[in-house]
Amino acid sequence: MMSLFISNAYAQDAGAAQGGGFEMLIMLAIFGLIFYFMLYRPQAKRVKEHKNLVNSLGKGDEVLTQGGLVGRITKVSEEKDFIEVELNEDNRIVVQKNSVTAVLPKGTMKGI
Repeated sequence: MMSLFISNAYAQDAGAAQGGGFEMLIMLAIFGLIFYFMLYRPQAKRVKEHKNLVNSLGKGDEVLTQGGLVGRITKVSEEKDFIEVELNEDNRIVVQKNSVTAVLPKGTMKGI
């Protein structure tokens, strides 16, 4: 009689472990959704916006670079990913298009 109860208890524990595995899959799916909506999706959106910004750069745009330099674009190289930026009348630098973080409103350089 005693061995009958032991086998029943063992069978119940095995059933609980199987249910726990299913619950674990549900939790992993929930964490995957949280990861997607809170981390991946916003980052992909920022990358897409930056790519559109880089593709829209043109001569005469006033830009801010990642290094904190503000200047006006004087030359855009289409075959290469570089632009020439005029910091003032005497200084021009060549930077990668990807280093531009923002296009500033016209006249920003005069106000600085």
